[in-house]
Amino acid sequence: MAQQDAQNGGSEKNNAAAAVVSFVAVKPQLLVEAPKANDAVLFYKAAFGAEEVSRALNPKRKADHELPLILSAELKIAGSSILVSDLAVDSTAPAKTGGNGIVLCLETEDVEAAVAKAVRAGAVKEGEVVEGEGGACCGGLVVKVKDPYGFIWQICSPVKASAEVAA
Repeated sequence: MAQQDAQNGGSEKNNAAAAVVSFVAVKPQLLVEAPKANDAVLFYKAAFGAEEVSRALNPKRKADHELPLILSAELKIAGSSILVSDLAVDSTAPAKTGGNGIVLCLETEDVEAAVAKAVRAGAVKEGEVVEGEGGACCGGLVVKVKDPYGFIWQICSPVKASAEVAA
């Protein structure tokens, strides 16, 4: 029985170690085709008001290019962090095929202005404005835009408090 508990992570030693582990952040990493990460950073600044927090250059690639490839840039958008990285040919990361499997949600009081800003910066509006229950997690107005790097951004208005909805 003790052996089975140990295999299933049930031992006191394993449980004690697991209780100590905590995380301080989740940072989605957006991989873009090399050498377009710098362009992506500029797009996210223009479209969504991103602030660049840090940048790491790929030391192996500096000599090969006029502009060194970004290994990773951390951006803050609405208080959340994302990482934007070049997907170099010699990268161990999986290549992007078709859909990228991630939708990033941005919440704002002025959905129309946010969509217009993203489109001016180079995004493409996907579909029509959806409202209410059909608006996925947001519950208000929702519009999807696709950025030049293939990522879908869902721009939505905040969920109304249940008291406001009942009134």
